[in-house]
This record gives sequence, structure tokens and C-alpha cells, in this order.
Amino acid sequence: MDNVTIALLGTGVLFILLLIRMPVGVAMMLVGTGGIYMIRPQAAIPKLAGEIFNEASNYPLTIIPLFVLMGNLAGISGMSRDLYDAAHSWLGHLKGGLASATVVGCAGFSALSGSSLAAALTMGRVSLPEMQRYNYDNGLATGAIAAGGTLGILIPPSAGFVIYAILTEESIGRLFMAGVLPGLLLTVFFVLTIWIVVRRHPEKAPNMAEADTISDRWKSMGRASWIIGIILITIGGIYTGVFSAVEAAGIGAFLAAIVTAIRRKFTWANTVEVFASTLKASGTVFMILFGAFVFKTFIGFTGVTYSLSLWVEGLGLSGMHIVIAFLIIFIILGMFMDGFAILVLTVPLIQPIIEPLGIDMIWFGVLMVIVLEMGLISPPVGVNVFVVKGIAEGVPLNTIFRGIWPFWFAMLAAVIIVLTFPQVALLLPNTMFG
Repeated sequence: MDNVTIALLGTGVLFILLLIRMPVGVAMMLVGTGGIYMIRPQAAIPKLAGEIFNEASNYPLTIIPLFVLMGNLAGISGMSRDLYDAAHSWLGHLKGGLASATVVGCAGFSALSGSSLAAALTMGRVSLPEMQRYNYDNGLATGAIAAGGTLGILIPPSAGFVIYAILTEESIGRLFMAGVLPGLLLTVFFVLTIWIVVRRHPEKAPNMAEADTISDRWKSMGRASWIIGIILITIGGIYTGVFSAVEAAGIGAFLAAIVTAIRRKFTWANTVEVFASTLKASGTVFMILFGAFVFKTFIGFTGVTYSLSLWVEGLGLSGMHIVIAFLIIFIILGMFMDGFAILVLTVPLIQPIIEPLGIDMIWFGVLMVIVLEMGLISPPVGVNVFVVKGIAEGVPLNTIFRGIWPFWFAMLAAVIIVLTFPQVALLLPNTMFG
């Protein structure tokens, strides 16, 4: 059996394992080790052990548990609630303002957690009862939460960018900076989407909160200054070169711990919950990375990426055509697979094809993450939709899916803008210190 056939067989087995819901990391580790054994039997176990040890001892990966810890501390300390309250105070009196406040709150919390699921879950628990109290349409309310939560893997610190950086050997700091402007752009697009939906269908947001006084608005901003300050210190420090992305994660987690202690939220129950959640989330990501690098080694042994690059070169397509084709494939895969699974499966195959075509891997990473965001709310597997369903138990699943479509098209518009104007993603990375 030739190596290309082994690669195709291994990929097919991997998809079958994923379809039967085997954990992504375990599936990739099994297939990768088995594939290496079929090509070089003596290298299978050493490669398995070596890749696991290399990633487990990879210093930049300490960024993942530190940022996860920071997000969890923000949740128990009440900083996430303060952020939503500030957005509510400034936007709640507008038509559709509570949904807009939810999106803004998700964007702010994403700058601490780096997780789309955490952003949707945390902000959903705070904002959904408020929107239901004002008789918001369930589709609009849950759609805003699910879509807003997706910002967690675009706005830094993003776990998606960390994994992409490790797989492609790009700078984590530059990828973080590349996500800032597209993240803000997408936040604005979501707010505009809410405004358009409510303008066309006023019955979807029938009631508005009473307008707060200017004094109350500034007081709410004062309470949210803790979380805003931590965001500015961590992201601003990376941009100005004061500290690296890993150091920013440590400083952010330390500051979040100080705020939690000042607010006297470090109870025994809270401490156990925070560290258990951090260990569980970090362990899941590390297992995915272990499997990804074993599978990447297997793909490298087969030489299939070289064959694919020759085939693509023979088609005579431009780099932009290839990028658009891959993005369409990601959109389709996102309907059936988890975003992290797509990331770790496809990047090792795609990078050797598009990099020789002169494609900037930072720019491509931003496009890829936005498209993976689309998958998080795409039927039938949209993970964020099911997270929101867990909060909104009385809302039918098809109602939530109907509510997300306007936001899905807003994401598509963001992809088109970043495709057309690469500087939206590349401006900050190209101007950051160093």
C-alpha cells in the first residue's frame, strides 16, 4: 500500500471516529500512531511519546491555562456582570438595546476568557432573563447570545489563535493583534444586524429599558473599570512590546485574582470551581494538541502534502482563489464538525499548499477563525446554539437557529471585508513594537 493511500485511509478512519463522537485528540492520536506504524513501525511509539513530551513542555502553551484561569476568575468575581451592566446602562434604553448590550458584553468578556462557549454561557445567564423580562423575541435574544459568544475565539486572547500559532509556528502575539480590529468590526456588524432586524420587525423588541441618568451610566463604567483595565493592560502590553503574550496571560490572571480577593469572592467553593474548570478546559485543549501533532507527523511521513501542492500548482489558480476555496470548504465542514477539530485537521494539510503561494498566514488565520465562528452557530451541529439551549430551556431549538441567521450573514460580510482589505487584519501586527 503506497503512502498516499495510507494517508487517505487514515483520514477516512479519523472522520468515522469523529462521527461516533470519539474525543478529537484521542482519535487523532490513535490514527496518527497507527498510520506511522504502517509506514515506519519502529518510529510509531517514539514519535507518540516524543510529540506528547514536546507539547507538554512547550513554554508558550502555558498561555492557555493562564487565560482560562483569568476568564474563570472574571466570572466568579462579578466582573463579567459589571461589564454587562455597563453596556446595559448605555444601550438598554435604545430599540433592541438589550440585545446590543449582550453582544458588547460578550465582546468584552471574550477579551478575558478566549473561549466562545464561556462567553455565550456567562453572558447568556446574565442577559437572557433581562431580555425575556422586556418581552424580546426568543429568536433575537438567543441569536444575539449565540453569535456574541463566537467572538471568544476571535478577540484576543483566543484559544483558537493559540492552537493555530502552535500548528503554523507563527507568533501568538501577532495573531492576537490581528484579531483585534476584525473582532471590533464584527461586534459593530452584530449591533447593526440587531438594529436592522428590530427596524424591520419592531415586535421582536417591543419594550425598552428606562434610560439611566448620565451619572448612573458613568457609575456603571466605574464598576466595569476593573475588567476594562485588565483588558487594556494585557492587550496594550502585547502591542507596545512591554511584555510577551505569555507574560500578558500571567499578569492578567494575577490581576484578576487580586480583584477576586478584593471582592471577597475567594470562597472555598469558588476556588474549587475555578481551578477544576481551568484544569478541565486546559486538559481538553492539550489533548487536542497532542493528537494534532502526532497526526501531523503521520501526514508528513506520507508526503501527501507535497502531492497536494503539486496538484494545486498544476491547476494554475491564484493564491486568492485557493484561499476562497478553502474558506468555502471550512464553512461546509463547520456544519458538521467542531471548530477545533477542523483547525487541527486541516492546518497541517493546508499550510504547505498556500504558504508557497505567498499567502500571509496571519491574515489567513484571521479568515479561518471567522469562518470557524460561523460553524459555531451553523446547523445542525452549531455548538454555541446548544450551549444557549441549555440556558434557554423553554425555547425550541429551531427558534434559536432561526434567530442566528442574520448574524451568520454579518459574519460572511466580515469575511468578505477582510478578504478584500487585508490591512483590517494586518495593520496592528505590522505596527506592533518589534
